[in-house]
Amino acid sequence: MPWQKQVCDVALEVDKTGRPYYREIIVQIPRQSGKTTLILALELHRALYWGAPTITAYSAQTGFDARKKLIDDQVPLIMRSPLSAAIEKVKVANGHESVRFRNGSRIDVMPTTPTAGHGRTITGLGVIDEAFAEGFEAHREGALLPAMATARDAQMLVVSTAGTQQSIYFAKKCELGRSYVDSGRTEGIAYFEWSADPEDDIDELATWERCMPALYETIPIESVTHARATLSEGDFRRSFLCQWTIGDERAIPEKLWSQIQNKETAPTGRLSFGIDVALDRSSSAIVVADETGRCELIEHRPGVNWVVDRALQLYRAHKGSLVVDGYSPANSLVDRLENGGVPVVRYGTRDMTSASGILHDAIIDKMIQVRPNTALDEAVAGAQRRQLGQAWLWSRSQVDVDLTPLFALTLAYHHATNRQPQEKPRSKIF
Repeated sequence: MPWQKQVCDVALEVDKTGRPYYREIIVQIPRQSGKTTLILALELHRALYWGAPTITAYSAQTGFDARKKLIDDQVPLIMRSPLSAAIEKVKVANGHESVRFRNGSRIDVMPTTPTAGHGRTITGLGVIDEAFAEGFEAHREGALLPAMATARDAQMLVVSTAGTQQSIYFAKKCELGRSYVDSGRTEGIAYFEWSADPEDDIDELATWERCMPALYETIPIESVTHARATLSEGDFRRSFLCQWTIGDERAIPEKLWSQIQNKETAPTGRLSFGIDVALDRSSSAIVVADETGRCELIEHRPGVNWVVDRALQLYRAHKGSLVVDGYSPANSLVDRLENGGVPVVRYGTRDMTSASGILHDAIIDKMIQVRPNTALDEAVAGAQRRQLGQAWLWSRSQVDVDLTPLFALTLAYHHATNRQPQEKPRSKIF
């Protein structure tokens, strides 16, 4: 693609002695723009066309990611090309992954530990891929630069999309690169950036076209439109617009939440009541939902003592199901409710992960309607995810946000829309 050609044309400029003008190349670019192909092309150029055998070191956010990228992504691309004839051996042994070429060159995986570069000599290219993952310590650069010190022609390639306030290393790299561009310097560091400006409208096609060099090439417009609808605003800004964000953006974007608000919402028919209690038992909430996905926060008060009486009242008036998270503080209410003659549905961890994901998807797909409520708005605004294996559920760790309305909503919506349909009475036979 044109952007890849531009990077290569500039990064590979050499002086009269054959020495590269740029010791370091920094590229900030949106995800899925073709950086893997760019990196591989530069690695192969170093290995096969530099005039002498070279050693290149490739690194990613973790050693595992680097091994996976080289062996699972880059090697298959080489093997499907005419350049496969140049490969002598691909080593896949853990800790020794490398691609060895018949001319003596090789591409090695470099771990991300502080001592990773000790004893190494890098004569070709030192690659820091996914640089956004580097924090303050900058272990990878600390390992690469000493290993490159005696190599007159070696270059370091730093490539990534934008990061968050945690991406201290790459943020400094971008600041340094911009300073070189602003001062008109044409040696030492080559800097490339494709990103949207802070004042750009992130929903405008013109913005996407300006900052996504792979748009219409390998990224169809439909993919970007779908990503805008489903990703959080922060994820979309970083991944597709290459804009820097803070790391704690909303798990449920405000735009999507506002679209499912409905003042006329009134749950009817078969009802489910989600009940939740705060970790410190400072507050509790009850949310009602019906089978069509209409939801309303009907009670949210300080303390816990009021919950049982209110829940019993709701059950007797509507015969709706009462639902609690069996691993939450609300579980302490179950015995008192059942002693009052009310059956209670207790959710386990698997139920809660399913319920959290289903609520999230329902908001994105506008399959739910919620009566506006300030307490519920605040809970949703403060919601964060907690990873649990391959699944996730809402985190209760935010001590400055009352999340009980969100958990009650999650329980009520999931139970109301996913329970078994009520059996129809059978016809009597006389």
